[in-house]
Amino acid sequence: MTLSKNQLKHLQKLTHHIKPVISIGQNGITDNVLNELDIALNHHELVKIKIAGEDRDARQAMIQALCEQTAAEKIQAIGKTLTLFRRNTKKPKIDLPG
Repeated sequence: MTLSKNQLKHLQKLTHHIKPVISIGQNGITDNVLNELDIALNHHELVKIKIAGEDRDARQAMIQALCEQTAAEKIQAIGKTLTLFRRNTKKPKIDLPG
C-alpha cells in the first residue's frame, strides 16, 4: 500500500498522541518481536516502536527489515522512535483521507 502525502501527514499527526508499544532491545529483531508487532499492527494499525542501539546505520537496517517483514509502511523515524502503519483490511480503525 502506497500512502499519499495527505495520508502520510494525517498519520503523522495521529502519531504524536500515541506511546511506544514495542521495544526492540540489544537482541534485535526476534521472532517474538515480530509476533508482537504483527498483533499490534492488526489491532491498532498505527504503532510506535522504540529501537535500542547507538549505531544509526544499524537502526536504519532494522527499520527496513521491520517494514519488509511486516508489510508495514514507515510513517516516520525520529531518533530511536519509529512509527509504522499497516491497514487492517477486515476491520479498519483509522479513516484515511482520500
